[in-house]
Amino acid sequence: MNCDEPGCLGQIAGGYCEECGTAPAAPPAASNAVAGNPSAAAPAARTAPVCGEPGCGGRIVDGYCDSCGTAPAAASTTSAAGARGSTAGTAASTARTGSSGRSGRSTSAQSRRGRLGAGLVDVPRVPRVDPASAILVNPQVAEHSRYCGRCDKPVGRGRDGSPGRTEGFCPHCGAPFSFSPKLSQGDMVAGQYEVLGCLAHGGLGWIYLALDHPVNKRPVVLKGLLNSGDPDAVQAAVAERRFLSDVNHPSIVGIFNFAEHTGADGETVGYIVMEYVGGTSLKQLLRQHLETHGRFLPPAQAIAYVLEMLPALGYLHAQGWAYCDFKPDNVMQTDEQLNLIDLGAVMDMADQNSPIYGTVGYQAPETATTGPTVATEVYTVGRTLAVLMFDMPQRDGRLAEGLPDPDSAPVLAKYESLHRFLLRATDSDPHARFVSMDEMADQLTGVLREVLSLDDGKPRHGMSTRFGPPRGVFGIGEEPPADPPEIIAALPVPLVDPGDSGAPLLAATTGTTVAELDREFSIALRAVVTSSAETVEIPLRLIRAAVESGDAADAMARLEKLAPTAPDDWRLHWYRGQALLLAREYDQATAEFDQVFTELPGEAAPKLALAAVAEMAALSGAHPKAERHRAARYYTMVWRTDRSFLSAAFGLARLSRSDGSRADAVAVLDQVEPASAVFTEAQITAVRTILDVPRPGDLTESILRETGARVDRLRLDSTRRRAQVRTTVLEAALTWLRLGRHTSDRTPLLGETLDEAGVRTGLERCYRDRARESDDMWQRIALVEQANAVRPRTTL
Repeated sequence: MNCDEPGCLGQIAGGYCEECGTAPAAPPAASNAVAGNPSAAAPAARTAPVCGEPGCGGRIVDGYCDSCGTAPAAASTTSAAGARGSTAGTAASTARTGSSGRSGRSTSAQSRRGRLGAGLVDVPRVPRVDPASAILVNPQVAEHSRYCGRCDKPVGRGRDGSPGRTEGFCPHCGAPFSFSPKLSQGDMVAGQYEVLGCLAHGGLGWIYLALDHPVNKRPVVLKGLLNSGDPDAVQAAVAERRFLSDVNHPSIVGIFNFAEHTGADGETVGYIVMEYVGGTSLKQLLRQHLETHGRFLPPAQAIAYVLEMLPALGYLHAQGWAYCDFKPDNVMQTDEQLNLIDLGAVMDMADQNSPIYGTVGYQAPETATTGPTVATEVYTVGRTLAVLMFDMPQRDGRLAEGLPDPDSAPVLAKYESLHRFLLRATDSDPHARFVSMDEMADQLTGVLREVLSLDDGKPRHGMSTRFGPPRGVFGIGEEPPADPPEIIAALPVPLVDPGDSGAPLLAATTGTTVAELDREFSIALRAVVTSSAETVEIPLRLIRAAVESGDAADAMARLEKLAPTAPDDWRLHWYRGQALLLAREYDQATAEFDQVFTELPGEAAPKLALAAVAEMAALSGAHPKAERHRAARYYTMVWRTDRSFLSAAFGLARLSRSDGSRADAVAVLDQVEPASAVFTEAQITAVRTILDVPRPGDLTESILRETGARVDRLRLDSTRRRAQVRTTVLEAALTWLRLGRHTSDRTPLLGETLDEAGVRTGLERCYRDRARESDDMWQRIALVEQANAVRPRTTL
């Protein structure tokens, strides 16, 4: 159908002329309905197709990615602050809630490399980019990325070999569209900002580089509207001007001004004036690493990058704002500094009417229904971290929901705590995710320490915000723990919430048993306004007392009573696991401790508990080999990260020894610090482990002399203990000599000559010393008889 307008040669398609945009005399009713319905103007959630860059959800057409603004190989690989990826608009009218976060971060500079991630990770510096080198040569929006701002249907598409129009009217609803840059080189915006060219483009607008003439010609970024006829985009820009000028955080790009410019067509367009941060986005760093090394970023480096940005997100949340579009494209590194760039999608979490912009594949699935919340922000962080470390599943050219299996992503198989962190951060249930950036940072820091320690074997102790230190050591020596109370008494205790109304009362309580605590709490509660129903800490303290007294039934009853009051408190799983351990219900105890591990992947305590339960289950369970393997895995995770968990050292040594890896067991025991209270026990266990050869014939002189030297170095104040340890070595030496072995080395072994007469003399002395120190008459007799039997034979 030809257009009726005089002089126009366009065709009517979908009710409007493709050339001039004029509707015929009787436009289709459907189009009028859409155009006349303001509620239909909000764009539906969508994302442009993938660009082919690693982890990107955009697509590159005509040489430029609509997600990251990256040009092809001939163009610069860096971008400027303010450049953001392609975003999808999502209308939502539900209420949004904010959450507090933390507002500080920690970095330290070095001459060539910076340390990020709580100061734990060295990262290469990224040089600052010359602004002029970042300007695009031929800025344009790819045809397949052109959508109507009102009805979200394709516009500006080519047909029959002819390129699509960059400006015109939507053939579906009649709304005008324009994908052409509004500014050209040399334009002066607001009489102050001289435009140098385009830097990138995204879902909300073009990004320009300009010089701020009144301020020493400093480079700045101007962000305009991609489609000035889009009311939603206009509204988003106005929102930026209204509150983003208040943003003040060292890791968030600064907003300088809001300017307007009237073009040659008489149309006035608003621009956000932002700080220029010339650097490299995380997406570009990832691409460069893939090209150079053929693999994704090392997990520690990726974690360090994300950790560095959590305080910035927490800062926004504390103001009641949501960033909405966190992804690798929007984090830029310059020198040793990371910045959150492009605030185009930031919105008030209490705003129930404005459109929501984000990127499908990173955006939480419930965002269109709930609007932006802290939970949706947590989801984007988890997805971003995953994209930096491994290949994510895709569907129809876009990032798909979910994570790959550990079998297809070796990073997840190697670092279980990291896998658990990502699972919780991207859980389909928003209530199961981390509750704040603060909590997320605490747990991710713990995960980072573990990742680094598993990589290089160096421990990285850190203070827990959820647990106190270990209270003791279980399983000292060669035998596995067989008594659940011994394990429970050594496990860390969850910290008391200082904000709980019962916390002051707990601090003043001296009782330890359930009866004592009940009496003290009852007396104290009668004297204050607080009741036991208003506190969670007091019931938890009584549950702990029941567990520590060995009363599993009482503990379970109290847990059942408290559950409706605090259904989401992870400490219920912690104490329920201990109660089930007391009852030797190993499978159920494992399930409870596993839930704590899932909620707190950066904590060592649940992993230690899981290891202990698995080791006990191996003694009586149906799958001892699998249980031992699981126990060894968790003991390893704990011990390599934090050497204050000494129970893990003995457990790992036992399991290594039982698997025939005596050298590994000794290496672990040798890592116990000399200042530790169990150092002597660790060395004694190491001596016995070295001597525990499969066959007597495997004993060698070097083994005997190594163990003898170890015993000589020990400071044993107890005569009985010293005699016991010396007996172990000398008995092995006598066995070796009886096999017909001899030595030409006259160096003494534990003060005795290494021949049969010398060793027998030493053994006799040890047995008699032990007999004198024994309080058991029958044991004394047995030891004396052993001394008489081993003494060297003499000729009268």
